[in-house]
Amino acid sequence: MANQDLEKDSLFKEIDEELRHENYAKLWKRYGKYLVGIVFLFVASVAIYQGWEKYDENRRSEDSTLYAKAIRAITQNKIDEASVALTRLAEDGTKGYSTLARLNQAGIQVRLGDLRGGATAYLSIANDLKVDMIFRDLALVLSAMHDINNGDPKELTNRVQRLTVSSNPWRHTAKELSAVIVQKSGDQIRAKILFEELVDDVTAPAGIRARAAEMLAISGR
Repeated sequence: MANQDLEKDSLFKEIDEELRHENYAKLWKRYGKYLVGIVFLFVASVAIYQGWEKYDENRRSEDSTLYAKAIRAITQNKIDEASVALTRLAEDGTKGYSTLARLNQAGIQVRLGDLRGGATAYLSIANDLKVDMIFRDLALVLSAMHDINNGDPKELTNRVQRLTVSSNPWRHTAKELSAVIVQKSGDQIRAKILFEELVDDVTAPAGIRARAAEMLAISGR
């Protein structure tokens, strides 16, 4: 390409960049739902743990039943029914289930197409000091994920930065989001470094490593 004239070189670079962005969009569309699915599976399992550790058996049983009813309604696309149960839990449920209800309320907003509203709701949970840190961090991840097409890249990067430390359970997801954010902002070099770190990190989940590898293949690692 060095031997081609500048106009052709510029044209090919523009075409290549467009293809990369198009392929990226396809990958995110393909894999994003799995990431969200994994998150909600985690939330469901943590709910049981939170109830077991902190609340009496009768109240835990009631909240668990109501929460299961809400999740079942969501999977059956009975949004109104789910919203009633989630509102009750958010307002009157024990601490863990109240938080779970709020997370799922935000998820319903996203499901209905209100990405900005959902991201704002997640961020509200992330900033709530009364919420356990594991849930605050989860909400922070989800807020960035659903703000990724509309938020300011610098602000989004700063939002998830503290989650990338080695002791945080969401570090791999946070790093993947960081790579996506800087790539969308045009910093291909930084994005490539982050994707390479994920590929080489044997502690990262297989799905995240696979997506990072595909992104590197697209960018011509």
